[in-house]
Amino acid sequence: MHVHILGIAGTFMAGVAALAKAAGHRVTGSDQNVYPPMSTQLQALGIELIEGFAASQLTPRPDVVVVGNVMTRGQPVIEALLESDIPQSSGPEWLAREILKGRWVLAVAGTHGKTTTASVLAWILEHAGRAPGFLIGGAPANFAASARLGRAPFFVIEADEYDTAFFDKRAKFVHYRPRTLVLNNLEFDHADIYENVAAIERQFHHLVRTVPGSGRIIWNAADAHLAQTLAMGCWTPREGFSGAGAVGALWTSRPAPGVTDGSSFDVLEGATSHGRVQWSLIGAHNVDNALAALAAARHAGVPVAQGIEALRTFRGVARRMQVRGEVAGIVIYDDFAHHPTAIQTTLAGLRARVNGARIIAVLEPRSQTMRMGVHRDALAPAFAAADEVWVYAPPDLGWDVQAAIAALGERGHLRRDLDALSADLAGGLRPGDQVVVMSNGSFGGLHGRLLAALQARLAGAADV
Repeated sequence: MHVHILGIAGTFMAGVAALAKAAGHRVTGSDQNVYPPMSTQLQALGIELIEGFAASQLTPRPDVVVVGNVMTRGQPVIEALLESDIPQSSGPEWLAREILKGRWVLAVAGTHGKTTTASVLAWILEHAGRAPGFLIGGAPANFAASARLGRAPFFVIEADEYDTAFFDKRAKFVHYRPRTLVLNNLEFDHADIYENVAAIERQFHHLVRTVPGSGRIIWNAADAHLAQTLAMGCWTPREGFSGAGAVGALWTSRPAPGVTDGSSFDVLEGATSHGRVQWSLIGAHNVDNALAALAAARHAGVPVAQGIEALRTFRGVARRMQVRGEVAGIVIYDDFAHHPTAIQTTLAGLRARVNGARIIAVLEPRSQTMRMGVHRDALAPAFAAADEVWVYAPPDLGWDVQAAIAALGERGHLRRDLDALSADLAGGLRPGDQVVVMSNGSFGGLHGRLLAALQARLAGAADV
């Protein structure tokens, strides 16, 4: 079968492309501004890439066109597709029909932590010899790719609540029909799609309605919005988790003696301890992620003690507190946080690890919700654990960042030019500083700019 994918360069659609190729299909695709590493990754798979969305790419005629959610009416290829009788499908619909059918799907949903939890869960199953398939919206360091077919029956998928396609405004995750469902948390996000948090709760409830009675829902018992979602109706056995021990949680944690950063803790099922986790991740949010993954893996038949052993060798996920470099004792991290809650929990975890060292937080408000200014009032409080905060505000942002960070006082710095941000920030860094660069995009290569500036400063000092 010839599968042609529109909008192939996005993380999700590129994963669909890789799975289609592995399943034996001929795969082609198109997108705009495709550049390395995504272009080289797709080409390495033998996938022909077409630049742009011209109607001519439908000749010769593919067997099916898979439409990514970046595609809109008015694009030439979309208008030509609608005029034709070529079968079309959204990415999630095609994935469910061609890849997930007949598999034991373990889906991880939530506003935060989907990528990490899905990566941990896939690694636990891999470590236990289950060789799962997976599609993850990031790059788990324990695997060579973010998507693979794996061996039946298990398939782990990061289940996103973003809409499916221009012709299907349901959340992507309603297509996946999981047998094991993890609900990490639920907050207001994607303000470009959802009017309020109640609308998101309704979409999550649609997902809950697809889980069979013989399945399992692993949910964050500390999350009030998830509680409201489940109160709409639930026909599947549930297991609550909460590292902090919220009421109703079956799975909880107990910090190892003298450890406050989440890097070592005991896993409790009720009053029973299954053993102690020792791993490279930090933060209370990652303790929750671990509990959720362990519970989900146990439902798939992996004993908790075996799952705990797997966590010892879990190597993390790219862009989740990933160390990009260290120069003269100054550490530069790359983190995907772009929501106030994610910012707060990430910085709190780092504070517990580094104690009194200076934490410098640098934010690019790049997500659609951030660009709309929805979280402006929650922004300053999210940086409570940071000693300095630098925010980049591009000219087209459309809301007053200066006013939003005014409560930070002298800790807050605003720059409207990336060159100025890089120069001013690098000039004030000193040994021991922990610099967390936060964005859901590339941030104009700021990580590399800072490291280069620090290297140049170090070389200059050595020449004196």
